[in-house]
Amino acid sequence: MTENRKDKETIWETTAPQETYRLGERLGRQAKPGQIYCLDGDLGVGKTVFAKGFAAGLGITEPVSSPTFTILQQYDQGLMPLYHFDVYRIGTAEEMEEIGYEDFFYGTGVCLIEWSRQIEELLPEDAVRVRIEKDLKKDFDYRRISIL
Repeated sequence: MTENRKDKETIWETTAPQETYRLGERLGRQAKPGQIYCLDGDLGVGKTVFAKGFAAGLGITEPVSSPTFTILQQYDQGLMPLYHFDVYRIGTAEEMEEIGYEDFFYGTGVCLIEWSRQIEELLPEDAVRVRIEKDLKKDFDYRRISIL
């Protein structure tokens, strides 16, 4: 796993799912209540692997999966609550309002939002942006992870 810095953006390069997991774990350990992490990237880039590591960094030991059909999965056993969203299926801001997203976004836990670009207009400016990209020319397991 290598790190490069550009202005406020940090770019990590991982070459195995375990490294992507460890980067998520590292960020989970650094997370603070009230923070929102936006996790974006194409299908199959490792968002859920990253999310599992993030949860482990918070001390969560129960199984973590992407809440694709439930939209939100809440984990309470770690250092603070983790509100794990998958908003891939969200079509409008009103659907997020029905879920009561503000209670989670501005609560005592940390939010991790997969497919956050679907709800861009609802996200605070200070949200941490995590973008995962593949580059098959480099390697099947290579990932470029930018954090802003």
